Amino acid sequence: MKTTERRISTSVLVIGTGGSGLRAAIELAEQGVDVLALGKRPRMDAHTSLAAGGINAALGTMDEADTWQQHAADTIKESYFLANPHTVEIVARGAAQGIADLERYGTAFAREDDGRISQRFFGAHTYRRTAFAGDYTGLEIQRALVDRAARLDVPILDSVYVTRILVRDGAVFGAYGFDLTDGTRYLIHADAVILAAGGHNRIWRRTSSRRDENTGDSFRLAVEAGARLRDPELVQFHPSGILEPENAAGTLISEAARGEGGLLRNALGERFMERYDPERMELSTRDRVALAAYTEIKEGRGTAKGGVWLDVSHLPRETIMSRLPRVYQTMLELQMRDITAEPIEIAPTAHYSMGGVWVRPEDHSTEVDGLYAIGEASSGLHGANRLGGNSLVELLVFGRIVGRAAAAYSAGLESQRRSHDAEDRARAEVTDLLAADGPENVRTLQRAVRDTMTEHAGVVRDEAGLTTGLAELDEIAGRAEHVGVHPDLAGFQDLAHAFDLKSSLIAARATLEAAVERRETRGCHNRSDFPHLDPELQVNLVWSPAGGVVREPIPPVSREIAALIQEVSTVGKLAE
Repeated sequence: MKTTERRISTSVLVIGTGGSGLRAAIELAEQGVDVLALGKRPRMDAHTSLAAGGINAALGTMDEADTWQQHAADTIKESYFLANPHTVEIVARGAAQGIADLERYGTAFAREDDGRISQRFFGAHTYRRTAFAGDYTGLEIQRALVDRAARLDVPILDSVYVTRILVRDGAVFGAYGFDLTDGTRYLIHADAVILAAGGHNRIWRRTSSRRDENTGDSFRLAVEAGARLRDPELVQFHPSGILEPENAAGTLISEAARGEGGLLRNALGERFMERYDPERMELSTRDRVALAAYTEIKEGRGTAKGGVWLDVSHLPRETIMSRLPRVYQTMLELQMRDITAEPIEIAPTAHYSMGGVWVRPEDHSTEVDGLYAIGEASSGLHGANRLGGNSLVELLVFGRIVGRAAAAYSAGLESQRRSHDAEDRARAEVTDLLAADGPENVRTLQRAVRDTMTEHAGVVRDEAGLTTGLAELDEIAGRAEHVGVHPDLAGFQDLAHAFDLKSSLIAARATLEAAVERRETRGCHNRSDFPHLDPELQVNLVWSPAGGVVREPIPPVSREIAALIQEVSTVGKLAE
């Protein structure tokens, strides 16, 4: 059978059609630059659409005293001083412009009676600075970005899986991939490539990401192109993911459920947060509640299925229906459970990759010429704990900046040097996998990776477990050399899963090796054998397959911002 291959040329290629990828593509189109965006799932179904809570900017509409400097200070403090201060300043300064751009695109923010954008508290914020659109903020932002991209005639291919970024002499010249439906190959030549393909939290067994997303694609594509990863071990675990059904395990129950007065109980009926944060109880921080639930389960006070109970059934029915409609609907659809009468069984779930591809703060360029990374694929803003509401604004600020940087890079090239060898290797990689007829099942090996990461690199880690995890990963990688790939009439998903497995193995190795090196407890990273924060480890850990883990110093915080770093009052707030 002859392989069909389409060849396309563009100035800038964007890999990923979530918020960050679309914002970059929009900027390029508005600048008059030729751009193509590729996604492996429908654009309206991108991961950004799942974001519920809100988007941060120091607009001062509710609290006039708020400033971008205070936003920066809160972000750095919440990062446990692992965020890059330059990255933080760029986001905090550019946040208001990001909101203005969304308004220009038609985003329907909640507003006060006088027309001001309404803003609410998220935990660890000094002031109210989180704008929102009900509990569907991400979906509304994605809708507005898709609409703006359509008006600009941005070409978007929805079902193309990118297998490799093409590089010659340390500079990108395009990418290779295939269509998930009919297997058509794509050879795309581009001056610059923007990587916006998300994080790696799908490599845990319980995760808020859905099937076949956030499997570490960005990490693999970047590393194989010659880039490095920063802080892959820093993963935020959300305290409340459901346990059943298995294909939806990890689906989030919004923290609004605790914010409205939901109670956490173990299998003995005890409100266990009394042991961990007696003042704030259920309104404690994400990392603390996740650690508390994990501890209860680990010490045998969890449910038979390995969870704890979140109960809102004591709240008035009208409160649940008006303030928690999404939670009510989700539980009814997935479990036929009426939360006005029954508690919800939950456990901590992998939620957000705070590390990612190593990038420069000013323009998110990587060490590969012409390659940029944005959104959850990148690193530098969140450190060891993400400030709630910062992920959505990061997409907008750096989408705009990176779009302009990639346009300038493309305009500055005198020629584009390609490599037939690199193209042939990319073709052969796909061809060889399609011909693979080994005894190992890709899905089984994916599950093995997820089991290993859940068991040895979950909420709490230690040296022995991480070392065991690395040994198990070696064994899985060996088995992965003998997979069978069998596309069928329904499409080429099996081939995609084989590449997902490659990505998961790289992401898992980076995470485990960096977690071994971070011998301390800081933010989301809990080491039971090193329970205290180590000032010597106030550094970023940068990983590559050949170089392993190296320590990278973090630039100092400016005096202006440092003076504003303080303990934030948590009275009456959900500390998210």
